[in-house]
Amino acid sequence: MLYWAGNNLNFPPQIPFKHYQVTIASSALMDDVRRKTCKREKVAVAGSKREKETLAEDIYPKETHKRKTFRRERKALADTIEETHERKTFKREKEALEAIEDFSLKDTQRIKPTHMREKGSLRDIEDFSLEETLKIRASLLGWYDKNQRILPWRANSVRESEEREDAEARAYAVWVSEVMLQQTRVATVIRYYGRWMEKWPSIHHLAQASQEEVNEMWAGLGYYRRARYLLEGAKSVVQGGQFPRTVPDLRKVQGVGDYTAGAIASIAFKQAVPVVDGNVIRVIARLKAISSNPKESTTVKGFWKLAGQLVDPERPGDFNQALMELGSTLCTPSSPSCSSCPVSKRCQALSLSKTPNSGKEILVTDFPVKVSKVKQREDFAAVCLVEITEKLDLESWKLESEKDIFLMIKRPDEGLLAGLWEFPSVLLDETNMGLCTRRSAMNKYLKGTFGLETNRSSRVIFRGDVGEYVHIFTHIRLKMHVELLVLNLKGGIDTSNVKNDSQGICWRCVDENSIKNIGLTSGVRKVYNMIQDFKKKGLLQNPVRGPKKKDV
Repeated sequence: MLYWAGNNLNFPPQIPFKHYQVTIASSALMDDVRRKTCKREKVAVAGSKREKETLAEDIYPKETHKRKTFRRERKALADTIEETHERKTFKREKEALEAIEDFSLKDTQRIKPTHMREKGSLRDIEDFSLEETLKIRASLLGWYDKNQRILPWRANSVRESEEREDAEARAYAVWVSEVMLQQTRVATVIRYYGRWMEKWPSIHHLAQASQEEVNEMWAGLGYYRRARYLLEGAKSVVQGGQFPRTVPDLRKVQGVGDYTAGAIASIAFKQAVPVVDGNVIRVIARLKAISSNPKESTTVKGFWKLAGQLVDPERPGDFNQALMELGSTLCTPSSPSCSSCPVSKRCQALSLSKTPNSGKEILVTDFPVKVSKVKQREDFAAVCLVEITEKLDLESWKLESEKDIFLMIKRPDEGLLAGLWEFPSVLLDETNMGLCTRRSAMNKYLKGTFGLETNRSSRVIFRGDVGEYVHIFTHIRLKMHVELLVLNLKGGIDTSNVKNDSQGICWRCVDENSIKNIGLTSGVRKVYNMIQDFKKKGLLQNPVRGPKKKDV
């Protein structure tokens, strides 16, 4: 025990002072341990989280500091995540609001006319909702079932109950018709399709044809590269042993693009894949009031995406044909029949056209946006129909020329009108199209190609200008100056077979009966008809004389 005497400590004399020092120190240590133990107990039984933290700070200051630091960091991270989430949410809401403002039919004041919108922008292309998709499918298929045109190539796709039909036969029919329909009117295609299928009723028959036969059958349809690719594709399919059924496999066939592959896969093999052509682009552009440039690749991809959303999985072929039929018959480029359209209630372009607008009037025909066409290149050519006769003078030739023959030359296998037959022609500059220059260039060409010399190896019975004719290609405007040259060959000419010279030039002679049946392009056929009209109208009574030397 410790005894206090005033401010001094009194220790029993029998116990050394040093022992008391140890005792006091031990007592103080025990008291400190008791206090900490008590605090631990209080921390353990403390009711509130704050009391635990406050009491624990005295016992475990370092651990408490760590926990506080961790809590502060965790709270800062949570605040950052929440702030980021709020920013993203706000951004999404803002974008959605802008989209609604752009397309709301109730606020057309905010919608700019087509010509004022940002070129190439895709922000006005939004997906079809599920409700829109289902209603468009039902309305369009119902209309198609009642109003579809009866076309020969559809005969194999509408008789769904006849399970014995060959899918490959349908695919071949669809392939031929879709290739013919590219850039060609339906009424024209019907005639060509009938003759084609009569001569080559299956892909195996077509694979055995020659390019010459195919060109003759195709003559007049234009875009002759399509015929060459169709023949090459048929041969590759036959060699493969089976008609491709999917879009990726069909795309591997020569000349088959995305559109043709989609048409074959959906119509013949019932695959739920879209097709996009000019008609489909026009319909979708008006349904969604899309003002982006329809020629740009990003916009085209957008149209394919939207068309894919609309395709009916149960009747993909019929739906694709219905969509194209709508664009071809009702939703036309310049005069759409909106009152008869089965999906007019879903057409944003029509709604915009009916809503008063303080700015420029918006029309349905504003969609899709009009794109300026590439300026056509102007070419000039001298064309000469060389007629070879046995008559020795003009008068006898006038009386009888039915047995005469005409020279024709085959174009190169590559390039414009590849592998097709035409009359001798020479391309010239516009500045060198004078009569004297044209005839001089043609004389040089005839000598180099056929070995014909108008003054030495032959006698000129008649030579006269027939007129001018302008033939329009996709990117070329060809102006042809046509003349008729009647020759009597002194040594005669072998007309039995097609000739090929050392330079690879192929030419032949045809009579009047053969030329009527031979497959000629529309331009060559026009030149021949000009010659016949020239003869019938009696213009030969006053033949055109040769030009003077000063004439250019």
